[in-house]
Amino acid sequence: MITLKNYNPPLGPLDILDHDEHIIVLNKPSGLLSVPGKPEEHKDCLSSRVSSEFPTATVVHRLDMETSGIIVMALTPQAHRFISLGFEKRLTEKTYEARVDGLVADDFGEIDQPLIVDWPNRPIQIIDYERGKQAITRYEVIEREEAYTRLALYPVTGRTHQLRVHCLHLGHVILGDQLYGTERTIIAADRRLQLHAKSLTIIHPATQEKITFNSPVPF
Repeated sequence: MITLKNYNPPLGPLDILDHDEHIIVLNKPSGLLSVPGKPEEHKDCLSSRVSSEFPTATVVHRLDMETSGIIVMALTPQAHRFISLGFEKRLTEKTYEARVDGLVADDFGEIDQPLIVDWPNRPIQIIDYERGKQAITRYEVIEREEAYTRLALYPVTGRTHQLRVHCLHLGHVILGDQLYGTERTIIAADRRLQLHAKSLTIIHPATQEKITFNSPVPF
């Protein structure tokens, strides 16, 4: 099992994008856990920080520690059930942006590769056609740089590390990925995973209307 070393989460106030009596929408920084880990030093996380200011807040979905971007949390049990069902039924729309190593050949495409945890090396995920759960990611090239490509990623499913492993399978690891990359690709991104949840559309639990939240890409 791979453990977190030198967990030094970024400090600073909550970056609240929007909130009302039903939901709170936040911009999570890279390097901060979404939910607490088992060790005492991993108790500091986005959910604990939010709970200190919004005691009724509950976690609906997560981002990897290294991934930055939009997270929505529920402020009532009714909102939690409603939003969770939206994720379960794939009624949400999510857009991520990433910079990956190399030049992606196709302007757009779809990756359909089943994932499962590599148990002895968890949390690493691997592609497994016999035991893996279906995982689908659509992608589109935003820009080709000299040696890297900026991609829009549209996850259809929400498996752990899905975007990271699917980009690796594509042959273009996400820059800064310390689990799946190399020293060269980690250094190229100044050791920050260049993956950001930049847009999230949900159905609001009170108004029943679609609402979209956006967060600027920090790299």
